[in-house]
Amino acid sequence: MKKIFTKIFIACMMVNSIVILYSCSEDFLLKEPPGVASGPVMESPEGVEALLIGAYSDLNGTSHYRSDFGGSMGSNWVYGSVASDDCYKGSSSGDQNDCNPIERYETLPTNLYVAVRWGDCYDGVSRANETLERLWATQTGNRPIKDSRAKEIEAEAKFLRAWFHFEASKVFEKIPYIKTKTELGETLPENIPNSGPVWDEIEADLQYAIDNLPEEHPLGEVGRANKYAAMAVKAHVHMYQNEFDEAKPLLDNIIESHQYELVENYYDNYNQATENNKESIFEIQASTSSTSHTRIKLAGVVFPQAGPAGIGWGFFQPSQDLFEAFQVTNDGLPILDDEERVPLENDMGIASSEEFIPTDHPLDPRVDWTIMRRGVDFLGWGICEGAGWIREQSNGGPYMTKKFMHTKENAKLNVYGSGFNNGQNFRLYRLSHVLLWRAEVAVEEDDLSYARELVNQIRNRARGSDVVMGRVSTYVFDGRPIEVDWSKPAANYKIEPYPKNADAFSSKEKARKAVRLEQRLEFATEGMRFYDLRRWGIDGEVLNNFIEKDSQFRSFMRGATYDPEKDDYWPLPQSQLDLQKGVLQQDPAYESK
Repeated sequence: MKKIFTKIFIACMMVNSIVILYSCSEDFLLKEPPGVASGPVMESPEGVEALLIGAYSDLNGTSHYRSDFGGSMGSNWVYGSVASDDCYKGSSSGDQNDCNPIERYETLPTNLYVAVRWGDCYDGVSRANETLERLWATQTGNRPIKDSRAKEIEAEAKFLRAWFHFEASKVFEKIPYIKTKTELGETLPENIPNSGPVWDEIEADLQYAIDNLPEEHPLGEVGRANKYAAMAVKAHVHMYQNEFDEAKPLLDNIIESHQYELVENYYDNYNQATENNKESIFEIQASTSSTSHTRIKLAGVVFPQAGPAGIGWGFFQPSQDLFEAFQVTNDGLPILDDEERVPLENDMGIASSEEFIPTDHPLDPRVDWTIMRRGVDFLGWGICEGAGWIREQSNGGPYMTKKFMHTKENAKLNVYGSGFNNGQNFRLYRLSHVLLWRAEVAVEEDDLSYARELVNQIRNRARGSDVVMGRVSTYVFDGRPIEVDWSKPAANYKIEPYPKNADAFSSKEKARKAVRLEQRLEFATEGMRFYDLRRWGIDGEVLNNFIEKDSQFRSFMRGATYDPEKDDYWPLPQSQLDLQKGVLQQDPAYESK
């Protein structure tokens, strides 16, 4: 199922191979130098396919380890989650210092993270453009690619080019849209200014992909984008711009195609054994073998550093605010307003050897597929013992993420090294995204009944899903045996769909809150939250309320402020401005910083 990534090794071998020449004639004078990926080599069906695979590989960022952090490609765990009310940087206070200003909304143009993000995005753009150039050259040569496949390749490359620019647009407000030299003509790529948003160019490339990609995955390989993947990304682009009329037909086309269904179990969208399932529209693929890996960048980085599953670095810790968002009423319905939620018990500052009794408040069962917390089983690795499993609780809080760690049962699938580099995919787009975006559109059209129906599809799936099992009656972890009743759910789980007369869908304002909260709960820690708050125009209110509340929970955010006029995007990297003086213009919000 992941054979697209088994081809990456072959592609790299083609680019980096050392050619050994045996010749006694003067022909050797015409040979290409060893180790060079020359035009004749790459301007061939094999070369073009290899370049395309190389462009796909950049969905995960570049090979530099800084891509795990500052790049944050695909997962957007730094810019979409750590910068929001969902998560903290985690780890220890002094580790990865460049992330601290991002969490506190104090990023400067000299911050290494933004330079890495810029570089990762445009490295992907460059690979997509190189694929296009070599494709067009191949088609004029002696061994052209079959026309139908050539159109697919161009569509795949333009899909990727659009996606890489989209990833840049999430972080930087104004960017240059870099096309091929053929398309630019006499204008050099380095002379393209960042005069404004590039939504039109992104949409044009995605439309080409929609028009020319098949409904099935090209070459039968699930890691490749198909027509519906292009539709999903284009719909997402329109949602970013609050262009609901443009997003609606794309979302409806995906839903009405009946190509995708919600999986029965919520956790199947994170289980390594159920990847590329019927709900998945597009996944960033990963894989391991006995000698290599193609891991997702946040893997390992966000795993616990201690405990039986302690093979990671301990970054990316869910917030207390996120944990409390999962509380429900006795009727199993969400509590839409933050001020109406009650504080939930947490073990912040409590040693594992001290007594702590977890909350018995009714909770949405998705909480314990999302957050690792004390007294609950961690994916088969054992009952989390709290502080003893956390790298620096005072800095990152008492929780860890759960969606990106492999289960103990699936450890056998990760045979490379210690398991730090697991082969778990990142589900970039799935039907649940489409349904909840469509619900958002329905609310704006005042079709509250349809919005409730779509939200209930998500809630009913969660209601019928497996829950985390194992009720723990041990409240002190001091080395003695832990008492667990594995026949009982781990906590007081309750979730129900909204009834027809639900107050949450009695007005547009309330329905907005219901749909937005459902998105937070369904996709928590998946790198969407900050961007959603920004596009909804509630980032200032939500994040400043969060800062005030969180400052009482841990000291790190004390003194921080969020200004939606200045902090809604990150600065262009100073290193890039120095390289393209007079071409790129800094965001005015950062010119005086």
